[in-house]
Amino acid sequence: MNGLEALLADTTLSSVWDVVQLRGMDFFWNVVGALAIFFIGRWATKLLTRISEKALRRAHVDETLTRFLGNIVYVVLLLVVVMAALGVLGVPMTSFAAILAAAGLAVGMALKDSLGNFAAGVMIILFRPFSVGNFINAGGAAGTVEEIHIFHTLLNTIDNVRVIVPNGTIINGSITNFSINPTRRIDLVVGCGYEDDLKAVKHFLDSVVASDERILAEPKPDISVQELADSSVNFVVRPWVKSADYWTTRCDLTERIKLGFDELGFHIPYPSRDVHLHNV
Repeated sequence: MNGLEALLADTTLSSVWDVVQLRGMDFFWNVVGALAIFFIGRWATKLLTRISEKALRRAHVDETLTRFLGNIVYVVLLLVVVMAALGVLGVPMTSFAAILAAAGLAVGMALKDSLGNFAAGVMIILFRPFSVGNFINAGGAAGTVEEIHIFHTLLNTIDNVRVIVPNGTIINGSITNFSINPTRRIDLVVGCGYEDDLKAVKHFLDSVVASDERILAEPKPDISVQELADSSVNFVVRPWVKSADYWTTRCDLTERIKLGFDELGFHIPYPSRDVHLHNV
């Protein structure tokens, strides 16, 4: 009996060793296959990402959008490669997909505002309501656009202050772009006294506008009486200038009109009221 038991024990150990060898070799080749899929797939992913970015650049797509789409292509393809490698190792894909879906939902709930800014950044890049260098008023801030990022936009105010505005705030409100059109109209209201000669005042305003080389000949400037106000006769002065010359021209015109009124004796009346006292 002792010899038979020893023979059976030797046979059992041999069978187990054979199974271990067989399974071990299968696992080894599965690991080799998974690593090969991962490294070759990652190389192919980088290659396809570069090809897609070059195609977008040849199509004259904005550089920010090109890089953004390139990153998305890279992440999606790399995820496919990882899932393929795990499949070779025998990892059930249904469980892996469920874990990814749950993780994605949790991250989406935690980063809800950030994802909103992300989506708004994509809309800004695609529809281009403004570009770098434009002066805009959006999201409660006014300034020159310095950089457009996926989550936020950088503005420089007139007094050289950097403002970071979330893209979601910009998209959800009104956007005023002061630079998108090549020309702008200056709107000035100039009041003179009722005792002043209206023709002389209008002639002076015409001469001030005509002598400024920054003012465009077309469209023709509009200088006319707007209203008979309580204490003044109000003229509107509406010349057209290039957008880049708007503020300097507006300030210069205002100064020259005031100095000319003082020199020619025209009046800029103060608001006044007649008070009548009755003795009782």
